[in-house]
Amino acid sequence: MAEVLADIPMNQECVNIPTVDVPAHVAIIMDGNGRWAQERRLPRAIGHRMGVEAVRRTIRAAIELKIRYLTLYSFSTENWSRPVSEINDLMMLMKRFITRDLADIHRYGVKIRVIGERTNIDADLLSMIDEATQLTKANTELNLILAFNYGSRNEITLAAQRLAKRVEIGELVPSDITPEHLDGELHTAGVPDPDLLIRTSGEERLSNFLLWQCAYSEFVFFRENWPDFSVDLLQTAINIYSSRQRRYGGLRRMKNA
Repeated sequence: MAEVLADIPMNQECVNIPTVDVPAHVAIIMDGNGRWAQERRLPRAIGHRMGVEAVRRTIRAAIELKIRYLTLYSFSTENWSRPVSEINDLMMLMKRFITRDLADIHRYGVKIRVIGERTNIDADLLSMIDEATQLTKANTELNLILAFNYGSRNEITLAAQRLAKRVEIGELVPSDITPEHLDGELHTAGVPDPDLLIRTSGEERLSNFLLWQCAYSEFVFFRENWPDFSVDLLQTAINIYSSRQRRYGGLRRMKNA
């Protein structure tokens, strides 16, 4: 049990990782914490805690790989349906992550951005989130985007409502609304769409995550649960991404054509 509970500090030295075509933006659905714990006959809370260790490893690897944007699906709007005890554990882990890792994250030049709704989040955690985003706002090494209390359908609905309000007050004509207008009203405004989306635990669906933004993302799915996510798996996903040809709905271009 002691080994299971061992913490891996953010300031652990990274290993240089060779790569080819590194995506600018990687998004990850971090799935399987509960299953990881269940397989080991451990409480689900331990699975979530080990999931935080995987987050630390992934942040360090993203910095080494020169990934510009890393978006992590940390808590969805649907997660409120889980038992209260588990929700409390997840909220406490978010607080602990900020408290413990903020100084190292800032020192490594990571800019934190949290997307999602602020409703139902207690004031202490909201204050900590605001402190983290304010402290790191000028950093440029890595943009770490935490999707917390986030649901893509709700995000798109709210964006449409804001556009409707602009039409109502005469700022916009409905026929002039473009995808760029909607894009600018999303939580991710100003962030490039994910090049690569990774999901762990063997599930192969988006689960209400970045539905608009992932229109042309490359998807890679792993059977491994999130606490077992490693630098090697991230490198494997990037190698798979690099081997694909992204055509955005167009025809494949032949060399020397």
